[in-house]
Amino acid sequence: MKAVVAATLAASLALAWPYASEAAGKKVDPQEAARIHERLLVLDTHLDTPANFARPGWSILDDHSHERDLSQVDLPRMRKGGLDGGFWVIYTGQGERTPEGNRRARDHGLKRLVEIREMVAAHPQHFELALSADDAVRIAAAGKRVVFISMENASPLASDPTLLTAYHALGLRMLGITHIGNNDFGDSANSAPEWNGLSPAGKALVAEANRLGIVLDASHASDLVFDQLLELSRAPIVLSHTSSDAVYEHPRNIDDERIRRLAAKGGVIHVNAYPGYLIPREESPERKRAMDELEARFGDYEKLPPEQVAAYLRERDAIDARYPLAQATFEDYMRHLLHILEVAGPEHVGIGADWDGGGGVQGLEDVSALPRITQALLEAGYSEQDLANIWGGNILRVLRQAEQVAAQMAEEATGG
Repeated sequence: MKAVVAATLAASLALAWPYASEAAGKKVDPQEAARIHERLLVLDTHLDTPANFARPGWSILDDHSHERDLSQVDLPRMRKGGLDGGFWVIYTGQGERTPEGNRRARDHGLKRLVEIREMVAAHPQHFELALSADDAVRIAAAGKRVVFISMENASPLASDPTLLTAYHALGLRMLGITHIGNNDFGDSANSAPEWNGLSPAGKALVAEANRLGIVLDASHASDLVFDQLLELSRAPIVLSHTSSDAVYEHPRNIDDERIRRLAAKGGVIHVNAYPGYLIPREESPERKRAMDELEARFGDYEKLPPEQVAAYLRERDAIDARYPLAQATFEDYMRHLLHILEVAGPEHVGIGADWDGGGGVQGLEDVSALPRITQALLEAGYSEQDLANIWGGNILRVLRQAEQVAAQMAEEATGG
């Protein structure tokens, strides 16, 4: 199987190139790049794919198409792209911060957690839940796909922060504080400050995540939340899907000085492929109005049957043709990745492309194209060991450090 996958990767690279980064100084044989990619433990830290698990007629075992059904990750394409797994996200949009809104967020988060676990339970020959860094290595070595669970936006915990203990027992190993909009735990990068960083409840959540061994994620959070997470957390923190402010200034991106401080504290930034965070993309009022009308008419795409998904995509394509947006490319993505590597070093960088959450660019449309990143990094002069760190080693190191902090805190609590 390994040889077959490597041959497929090599063929893809040979056809899909040429790419030459600004830092590139050599050419790498596509077959050699494919062999290296297949040897690596390849993890992505932000897979929004669980949003598809409850879609009518959708299966993780089928070979889908992003153009056909808004899907970027499934088992056939994971195999083709050499993706061993990663962090599968419990995403909750920020709703009203009322008792009713908090209960809805609570219920949504628990439902999504169950859906992830049900997917794993339904396909034990292909997927396995990972509870530790060592689990990930063992699962991938057995030829199965690694399923860590993460949470994007802590709002499911707003009604009862002690639920974090139950989430951890059921597999949660990464926690993002906010999404687009402030919540009860802290400020978002996309909103005016409310707490000037973390709220008192947010600071308590940091200590509880440390106690449990859950990695803290500052993506989507404000700069002050990032600063306070870095200061308060006893374990290194991560940015699970964030790009460079120096390459394209955007509230969701991060500046070089903070990247350096993240690295100095042992953390890792995983580079996002969301087009709107890579390049300027000015949306006209006419396009926004047309898209709003389309979304209002079709509703939640997670609940659409396949024939309605096709109709939705036809209408969206027509809007794209009438009111085009600038398209980010693979070169744009590599510009962010190479800059962040130069600032942080390969021991503190990873990949979190925001698959099935809006990520993907021309030339990197879904996970089947991941070997292109390996090819580009090799041609930019990075070694196989560097790539091993970037693709999985760095996040597993942080997870091990979080596990160690939890063990130390347990010892302290018992007077050991």
